[in-house]
Amino acid sequence: MNTSDTRPSPPAAPPDPVQLLRSRSYLVLLVFGAIVGVVVAFVAYFFLKGVAEVQHYVFATLPTEVGFDTAPAWWPLPWPALAGLLVALTIRYLPGSAGHKPAEGFKTGGPVLPIELPGIVLASLATLCLGVVLGPEAPLIAIGSGLGVLAVRLAKKDAPAQAISVIAAAGSFAAISTLFGSPLVGAFLLMEIAGLAGPLLGVVLVPGLLAAGVGSLIFIGLDAWTGFGTFSLAIPDIPHFGSPTGAELLWALGIGVLAAVLGTAIRRLGLFLQPVVERRMIVLTPVVGLAVAGLAVAFAEITGRSASEVLFSGQDQLPSLIESAPGWSVGALALLVACKGLAYGFSLSSFRGGPTFPALFIGAAGGIALSHAPGLPMIAGVAMGIGAMSVTMLGLPLTSVLVASLFLQADAVALMPLVIVAVVVAYVTSARLARPT
Repeated sequence: MNTSDTRPSPPAAPPDPVQLLRSRSYLVLLVFGAIVGVVVAFVAYFFLKGVAEVQHYVFATLPTEVGFDTAPAWWPLPWPALAGLLVALTIRYLPGSAGHKPAEGFKTGGPVLPIELPGIVLASLATLCLGVVLGPEAPLIAIGSGLGVLAVRLAKKDAPAQAISVIAAAGSFAAISTLFGSPLVGAFLLMEIAGLAGPLLGVVLVPGLLAAGVGSLIFIGLDAWTGFGTFSLAIPDIPHFGSPTGAELLWALGIGVLAAVLGTAIRRLGLFLQPVVERRMIVLTPVVGLAVAGLAVAFAEITGRSASEVLFSGQDQLPSLIESAPGWSVGALALLVACKGLAYGFSLSSFRGGPTFPALFIGAAGGIALSHAPGLPMIAGVAMGIGAMSVTMLGLPLTSVLVASLFLQADAVALMPLVIVAVVVAYVTSARLARPT
């Protein structure tokens, strides 16, 4: 008689979070996370500063150095095209894919391998420095993850996969928190992207929060040392907002729907062009960059405003857009949304960068344009536009509410109910508009 037991063994019990927190190995992870936070904060700080300096040199200083009194109208044309060539060559010839494809949404995937870091850095620098309409957040998350993995492997070559994942996440936390100036926003962003939940959530998040907190302190120290600033996203001197009204609630519903329609169209443009460009990447990516620059030049010629309103991620231009909102006409704002939106869709298809800041800028510009209608204060339109466009492009409702609050700190509490309504409406509407996969 066969006495062997053929019954399947019961599944292994999940690790006990309390036991993990009490273990010596977890304390080692915390210390290592703090060290990684220091390193990543240094790298992120000078990465952002380097991008800002190169942008200023290429678009403001270089024209005068080559003999022009001011930059001629055509000056923006070659730079995004050059960015396209550099990005295409990087994707083609360096290990990895130079970061995630932004048209496919905001996602982290697994830990970034150190061998992929050169491609990520080069492609993101070309994209960000030369005027393409994408932001620095996705490259910073990837760079932080890659540096975390590199640090673990240098310290212990046979480190377990779980430890590598935790420290990679801690590096991403530190990098993104330096950009947003808030460990809390970084935590929500990465938590929603990665789908973290359950009893182990706190165990995974704590090393990242520690890395982000230490990184933020390093940022403050670097500001005192260098005087470069801390890259705060809070917008000063915004108009005071009182209590929400019924009319503003109706506007929240409308802005949520409009943002979902506009954002879905932008994303579909990027997804439509992506496989077309990838078939002849080295030839077509510069063409896409030239189209981005052409939209910026056309906007500047028609409106008499700067081409930089269309170029770049919009991160640096957003505060001045809000502060100078009374000087913008509805027509100029509508053209800005159209040109920036098309340039954003083109950029999503071919380049490497984050999708967050162009969405925030377009949402703010649209909110300012709509505020010319009755019943919508300008700053309320801006807040709802930022939140609704953010959730449409990112699919992260909690992060979208927090980001809008981060930008508009002075009025964040009063505006939050309206932002939440606009975000929820945009989130549900964009889900219904999305093509089935």
